[in-house]
Amino acid sequence: MPGKITVVVLFGGRSSEHSISCATAGGVLEAIDRSRFDVIPVGITREGAFVLEDDDPSKFRLDPTALPVVADNGTRVLWPSSTASRELRVVPADGGAIRSLGEVDVVFPILHGPFGEDGTVQGLLELVGLPYVGSGVLASALGMDKHFTKTVLAASGIAVAPWVTVTAREWATSPAAVMDAASALPLPLFVKPARAGSSVGVSKVTSLESLGEAIEVALREDSRVLIEQGISGREVECGVLGGHDGGAPRVSVAGEIVMTGREFYDFDAKYLDAPGVDLVCPAALSDEELAEMQRIAALAFTAIDGAGLARVDFFLTADGFVVNEINTMPGFTPISMFPKCWIASGVSYPEIIDELIALALEG
Repeated sequence: MPGKITVVVLFGGRSSEHSISCATAGGVLEAIDRSRFDVIPVGITREGAFVLEDDDPSKFRLDPTALPVVADNGTRVLWPSSTASRELRVVPADGGAIRSLGEVDVVFPILHGPFGEDGTVQGLLELVGLPYVGSGVLASALGMDKHFTKTVLAASGIAVAPWVTVTAREWATSPAAVMDAASALPLPLFVKPARAGSSVGVSKVTSLESLGEAIEVALREDSRVLIEQGISGREVECGVLGGHDGGAPRVSVAGEIVMTGREFYDFDAKYLDAPGVDLVCPAALSDEELAEMQRIAALAFTAIDGAGLARVDFFLTADGFVVNEINTMPGFTPISMFPKCWIASGVSYPEIIDELIALALEG
């Protein structure tokens, strides 16, 4: 009987989505099949230190009063120094002798936002030759940057919301020009950091008088900001899993975000189970609508050269589907849409994890 596969679950990170990454990791640590996988939990502190974390899912559950974090416990995880070895080592907190954590088969980088979901950690793992779950450097970087995601999708014939991209320098030196460009888009507008997720730094703007403040909020998260035309339509999402052996990507049934008392699907609604939003899965779509949505989701995944997994977010308008975003490392928290959509498609949470690890090991 073959031995267990050793998986590094990598989480935390330097981005504003640090706690969401921890919560996602908690879900994976709880659900992963321990009869098949040995797990090494590696946390990244907010300062970027790699530490050996506790293999305790309860430590990372989402609590609105105390969001989970990776604290610096004094340990330091050492990655392989070259592709000649897959051995992971750790420096203990007391500064004693370095000890081996054994050979690693695959890394599961459950990281959201910059310095993790954007190709940076993927590049590190490529350099040392460790297989990993999810998209590679290019797709991760594209999926993280909303401006370039929209540029690539539009070039592939996929409908996206009209937008204007503004840099911090442009806002500082030519605010009138920025306002003029934005005024060409019909209200309402959504202002977003180009490279952040989980609705961090996002504002809905219903009058141009409040646009400047919204830009300032977004610029606290990134040096580049998108001003998007608001799209009127149903908010629907689906999950994507890569195909085996280079096959076509697989797409789940659709889920729908139904707003019942909030302006938009913000951070609190996504992760803290705040009222005013219902997640409905499967969404009430006709067979034709679902087939078209799945076709576009697979096309978007392929357009950015995605691998492993993604969640594709849409607006369903009177004129058809408009892609809002593609997320290359969607949340796995208990109330997240990605696992909900796959569970509704007949794939359990542990089976999703098994699939992702299998895809990573295929290369």
